[in-house]
Amino acid sequence: MNEKERELLLDLLTRQATEGLSPEESRKLAALEGSADDSFDLAAAALLLSEFEPTEQLPSHLRSKIAADASEIVAANAVDKAPDASVVADRKTPLFAWLGWAVAAAAVLALGINLSMTRFGVNEVANNPPPAATPTPMTPAEAHDKMMAEPGMTVAKWTPAAKTGDMANVSGDVVWSDKEQKGYAMLRGLPKNDADASTYQLWIFEENQGDKTPIDGGTFNVSSDGTVVIPIDAKLAAKNPSMFAVTVEKPGGVVVSKREKVAALAKVETSRPPEA
Repeated sequence: MNEKERELLLDLLTRQATEGLSPEESRKLAALEGSADDSFDLAAAALLLSEFEPTEQLPSHLRSKIAADASEIVAANAVDKAPDASVVADRKTPLFAWLGWAVAAAAVLALGINLSMTRFGVNEVANNPPPAATPTPMTPAEAHDKMMAEPGMTVAKWTPAAKTGDMANVSGDVVWSDKEQKGYAMLRGLPKNDADASTYQLWIFEENQGDKTPIDGGTFNVSSDGTVVIPIDAKLAAKNPSMFAVTVEKPGGVVVSKREKVAALAKVETSRPPEA
């Protein structure tokens, strides 16, 4: 019997004397004993004497004799028949057994915490999804270019109403959608105006109102030289526009223009057909 087997046998004998053995442990003990002699019972008794304090102390000479006899018996049984290999392989000291359980418990606890946090994170995302990114609104110039590239738009080019004067170089275009009832006027060369003295006003000539009462398309001011892009703000639904106009009016605009000062005109010659 080797050192590990002796340690296991002593451990089983000790537990048999103090707390009892399970059926599996009893089978291991029987396999290790291998004979009917009680030498290891004596060794277990010596071990118990070293670990537990009895109510009445044994005489010192008797205590020493028992310990010496146990040591001699253990040494005499150093060579013995080997027990079942599975018994040796399965042996664990109580300390290592408790360490194994502690490690397993810690692993289960860590797994539980991880699962809890993961599920909490998933539920948190599900209950409080991140806000959707707000798309950046297009500028009037970008919206104008986008509509110009789409099929089915009504398009016209601006021409100056006067051949001389500060408005003789007006140019640009208009794009309009009957379906969406919106559009944009892009104008170049329109002089700056004093908003306290006057304003520009856009008009839509279309088949419902006729030429006498064009639809108000909104007022606007020009504060710098160059190109301006104006969203068309039609006050009524416009159908099949035939012409657009820009007039100079008093601040705030008018309901009906006298057309005393026309800045630019844009006649619709053709409308783009929608894509099939």
